[in-house]
Formats: sequence, structure tokens, C-alpha cells
Amino acid sequence: MEKKKTNKHLNSFQIIIFGFLGIILLGALLLMLPISSQARAFTPFTDCLFTAVSATCVTGLVVRDTATYWSLFGKVIILLLIQIGGMGVVTMGVTIMRLSGKKIGLAQRSTMQDSISAPQVGGIVKLTGFILKTSLMIELIGAILLLPVFIKDFGVVSGIGYSVWHSISAFCNAGFDLMGVREPFSSLCSYHDNIYLNIVIMLLIIVGGIGFLVWNDIKTHKHHLKKYSLQSKVVLITSLLLTFIPAVYFFFCEYSKLPMGDRIISSMFQSVTTRTAGFNTQDLAAMDGSGTLVMIMLMIVGGSPGSTAGGMKTATLAVLFFSAITVFSRRNDVQCFKRRLPEEAVRNAAALLFTYLTLFITTGIAISRIEGLPILTCLFETGSAVGTVGLTLGITSTLSLAPRILLMILMFFGRVGPLTLIYAALPSTENVKSKLPMERISVG
Repeated sequence: MEKKKTNKHLNSFQIIIFGFLGIILLGALLLMLPISSQARAFTPFTDCLFTAVSATCVTGLVVRDTATYWSLFGKVIILLLIQIGGMGVVTMGVTIMRLSGKKIGLAQRSTMQDSISAPQVGGIVKLTGFILKTSLMIELIGAILLLPVFIKDFGVVSGIGYSVWHSISAFCNAGFDLMGVREPFSSLCSYHDNIYLNIVIMLLIIVGGIGFLVWNDIKTHKHHLKKYSLQSKVVLITSLLLTFIPAVYFFFCEYSKLPMGDRIISSMFQSVTTRTAGFNTQDLAAMDGSGTLVMIMLMIVGGSPGSTAGGMKTATLAVLFFSAITVFSRRNDVQCFKRRLPEEAVRNAAALLFTYLTLFITTGIAISRIEGLPILTCLFETGSAVGTVGLTLGITSTLSLAPRILLMILMFFGRVGPLTLIYAALPSTENVKSKLPMERISVG
């Protein structure tokens, strides 16, 4: 009697996870080498692993100051991890396959579709090429625009390096900076009043955070907004609201004592960077509790689907909002821009909200108990990690091993997505035909 053959091939979600894990491990091992540190000494594996996770998951939380601790070789490794993590391991893998002339099969196309949240497999290889070319072009333009500022401050050679680094870091929403040469862990605080640099960094963050599919819509339909896909419309409007509404709050409630010009640009920058990027131009520890809570909520939301950003995603928040409107208006279907949303999208949005809130709250409580730190400070740290933001109130480098491990897990969850991890671990139930009896339950 023949044994039944089992399919041992990895599904697309497992490929994405193992791809990220492989890059993280390789990056950590390279960072351990003496050539990676300025002191030319071996760096503890836990510090290297934390840095590799943070870079690959485009977060920006660090336990060693990037500018002063790592050598040129170490910085290059970190920047490569940021670039790979920002555009996606699968995107980079498919790009390498194309350049080497290898044929891209249906399995690779399906994995690519899941990696960037594309609606269909058709045209996915062409979209991959568009993503790579557009990303590199935007990063190049960003570096050129940053040149005048950094060449003036650091000279020609270093200025070019600083421009390339911060352009890639901003576009990939990573938040890694090299300003530790002025003051360790200072981010962009020394440029809080430089309107030009603030605007360039904000534009790079926004473009990287709206998503590859939105870029494709903009390229295809230009200014004809009515022809945009529903996702593009939702992402653009939600991103716009999440940029300007918090900026108004910061303007009136947090930065009221700053000069007017500094007040406006700092409010806008804080609103943009909080959702995904991790740079800061003002002292975050000086904010009051309500401001800290607003930032935590923005960090949990994060960027948009199929972008360089992490977090729960803007589209998820929009679906939850329209779902609530449906309940309030007593309609049967969730509607948005004269379109009906599938029930699967609503269920996924609710599951994502529950997962992110559970992860960041329980981990925040755990870190607070372990370290004896205020709960709001720890929630800020865990919200920053799970949203892959990278902002901190200054406690990251002081944490013991257990909280660092928890933060690494959150960063990984936030980058690959909880649903990706769940779909990779659990078998599909699509073929199950039977249904259990229905019974009503009261909610609210």
C-alpha cells in the first residue's frame, strides 16, 4: 500500500517569515565581527541581534548609538538591512532572480503578492520592477536634496554619506540617524529649526509610508482621483487626516511656547514621524501625559498596507471606522466611497486591532513590572516597537535582556504582520464545509 504523499513546500507566509529571520540572523552575525565596531572588538550577540531586528524591521530603536559605536562597515551593514527590510525581503529576492535571468514561477508570484498586499497575481513582476526603480529614484532625489545641509555641516565626503544614509532611513521609515556625533541618541533635535531639512525628511517619510500600490495608482491615473482604486482613496484620505489633525493638537497643546515658525514645523514633523518613522526634533520626554498617549495611538496605527512602514495600517483604521458607521446607521453592509467592503476585510481589521492592542499592552505591563518603570513610559516603548516606529523616551539602552527580547518580538510582529505569522503557523480551513449551529449573543 502506497503512503500518502504530503506537501512539504513552504507557503508564501512562511517564506516571508523565514526570509526576514534569515536576513536578521545574517546581519546580527556580521555586526558581531570586530570590523563592525569602531573599537574593533566583538559586540555581544544580543546587542547585534537587537540592532539587526530593529534595522530589518525598519524600527529605529537602538541599544548602541549608531554614529559613535559602529564603524563604517557596521553602518553599511545596518543601512543594507534597512533597505532590504524597507522594500521587503521577497521584493529584493524576486529582483535578484530577475537580474540573474531566472524564471519566476507562479509560487514566487503568489509570495510576492502576499508580501506587498497586492490585489492580484497578474502584473506582479512588473510591479516589482516599478517598486525597485521608484524606491531607488526617490532615495537618490532625497539624498541630493539633503546634500546642501549635510555638506555644510560635515564636509563633502561625510556630507554625501550622511545624505544617503538619512534619505534611505527616512524613505524606509526606519528612524536610524547619525547625529550621535553631536550628542548620543539625539536624533534630529539639532535641526529642529531647519525648515528645509524638516520638509525633505517629512516628504520622504510620507512617500515611503503611503504604499507601493498607491504609487502605482498615481503613476497610472495621475491627477484623475476618481479612477484610483478604493484602497488608494482610503489610504490617501486617512493619511491626510492622521497628519493634520494630530499636528493641530501638537501645535496648540504641546509646542505653544516655541517661536511660531519652529512651532509649526515641529508640530507637522511630530505628526508625520510618529506614525512610522522614528525621527524626532523635540525632546519627547518633555511632553505631558496626554501628548504621550496621542503619540502612542498614532504609532499603533502606523503606515499603509504594502509600504515601507509597519503598524496596524491606515486602511485597517478606516475599515474599523466605516464598520462602526454601519452599526450606528443600522445598515447590513459596510460601505465606503459607494462601494461595499467584503466581510473578510472587516474581520481582519477587528482581529488586527485586537492583536496589536493585546501585544503592546501586555508587553508594556510586563516591562513595567520587570524594570520598575512607569507604565506610560513602557507603553510608549512597546507601542513604538510593535508599530515599528523607533521613538523612545530614553529607556531602550537601559533595559535588561528580557525586555529587549520582548521588544524584538514586537518589532518582528509589527513588520511582518500578525496575520502573516498566524497564517504561516495555522493550517487553512478553507476546505471545511460543515458549519456549527448559530446562536445569538448580546454585545454592547
